[in-house]
Amino acid sequence: MSVQPRSWPEPTPEIVAVVRATYRRRTPPLPVTVRDRLGELFPDAEFALAFGVRGRPGWSPGRLALVTVLQMAENLTDRQAAEAVRDKISWKYALGLGLEDEGFDSSVLCEFRTRVVEHGLEQRVLDLLLDALKGEGLVAAGGKARTDSTHVISAVRDLNRLELAGESVRACVEALAVAAPEWLSTVIDVADWGRRYGVRVDTWRLPTSKTKRAELVAAYGSDALGLLRAVGDAAAPPWLGELPAVDVLRRVLVQNYVITTDAGGREVIRAREADTDGLPPGRARLTSPYDTDTRWAAKGDELHWNGYKVHITETCEDPDPVDGSSVDGSPADVPAGERPNIIVGVATTDATVPDARMTDPIHEALAERALLPAEHFVDSGYPSAALLGESLRRWGVTLVTPLLADQSPQARAGAGYDRASFSIDFDTQTARCPQGQTSTWWNRVTQRGTDAIVIKFAAQTCRGCPVREQCTRSTSAKVGRQLTVPPREVHQAQLAARATQDTPDWQARYARRAGVEGTIRQAVAVTGTRRARYRGLPKTRLEHVYSAVALNLIRLHAYWNGHPLDRTRTSHLSRLELALAA
Repeated sequence: MSVQPRSWPEPTPEIVAVVRATYRRRTPPLPVTVRDRLGELFPDAEFALAFGVRGRPGWSPGRLALVTVLQMAENLTDRQAAEAVRDKISWKYALGLGLEDEGFDSSVLCEFRTRVVEHGLEQRVLDLLLDALKGEGLVAAGGKARTDSTHVISAVRDLNRLELAGESVRACVEALAVAAPEWLSTVIDVADWGRRYGVRVDTWRLPTSKTKRAELVAAYGSDALGLLRAVGDAAAPPWLGELPAVDVLRRVLVQNYVITTDAGGREVIRAREADTDGLPPGRARLTSPYDTDTRWAAKGDELHWNGYKVHITETCEDPDPVDGSSVDGSPADVPAGERPNIIVGVATTDATVPDARMTDPIHEALAERALLPAEHFVDSGYPSAALLGESLRRWGVTLVTPLLADQSPQARAGAGYDRASFSIDFDTQTARCPQGQTSTWWNRVTQRGTDAIVIKFAAQTCRGCPVREQCTRSTSAKVGRQLTVPPREVHQAQLAARATQDTPDWQARYARRAGVEGTIRQAVAVTGTRRARYRGLPKTRLEHVYSAVALNLIRLHAYWNGHPLDRTRTSHLSRLELALAA
């Protein structure tokens, strides 16, 4: 498929006449407003890299990008989106299509997404929209932004370990049956395997007896091992080992089975036991043969999911002055007052990546767009004491966030002497306890890749202390109190942050962060972000970026048509109360 970048055609006179007549006294729909305000938002040339210059001419990639954004805005399937291109006047207006245009087959959208992902162009639509909004004065560097994350459920069904083993064998057999049917018929009993793997492996069809399920686990492992050895045999076509399904089966076998020998010297394959054999960490453990990027994760005791995590960053500026000046004080051709909160960053990871690891990548992405905020509001999952200083030094960004509380046993219990009760003197490399005793040991260490200082008090000093039980849980007379503190700069930042984050002024300032929860709710309710549409991290990332652009356009549509943010919602009961008071 080839693409010759061209400018988008203007809406035809017939389409324009219908739109103007239909919406003469009504607010025009989103596609019409987008075309009128932003014009050719996604030029073909921006996506030309993903298409060839020879071959059958393809549909305009820039307009396919807009179709995909509108698809997310209305939460449509590919077929519904392709049908909307054919029968919705507002979509034809936005795309510059005539009444007689037949559109395209829905499979074109799938191919477009694949090409965009393969060439790393997922973020391009958001970049182009933000560039356009910079010219409108709606986004700029140096303002305020807020970030939060939410869980995303994968597009594949949840599998237990038994189902995973069986379904991985089934997926591999299905792939081999298509790629090398003649070879496969020589290495397995097709009829016998067809009875076991002809339909998907589901707990509802499997035996309930523990003994029979254990036998089935062993059978799946034996079949997987035999199939992989047949693929690796010298007589097999060498390219079979490169099939993705074969690689997945190999990984599932290694992660879930061990091969041993019994007393008679015979080879035995059995399921791995977490206590004796060990299991791979969650970040590396496959959960489905059909999506090798999705992972199991948990948040607290109640939330467990198999999938991904998306981080959304949006602006959260104060209302404009009455004179209608923009964020940076320059004139702006937009109404004064409340401006829309614009999503300026979207990052998607597998479910096991902690929020704290994403703070720096989020700032890096904002820096590339020249949209770094002066203040960044995040919850306690994103920062550490070290990140507070590093973000300010490296990016010029002040993190407004509460630090996690002291996790020492004394602090968690709310009784006794926690770490803050000790005076740390970095110059003399000593610590003084509340009873006036001085430490005798100071050593710099690295714990899990982080610099720290371990401080110890002499055992004989603590042995006869009258408040020993309030200071240490150790019952040994040979051990004194031990502290672990970060380096000086981090320690001082930590103390200062914890001292201020409980004040009313700081909490009032931090309340600004709560608004991002509404954005996540909007993403879930409008674009269906909670459940991934596609398999794999790259396409899930694309989905989230296009969904973010869709949400931005929805907000801009409301703003441009006189419906800005409303922070003064009043219930009918409150209105009645005011009326009675008057």
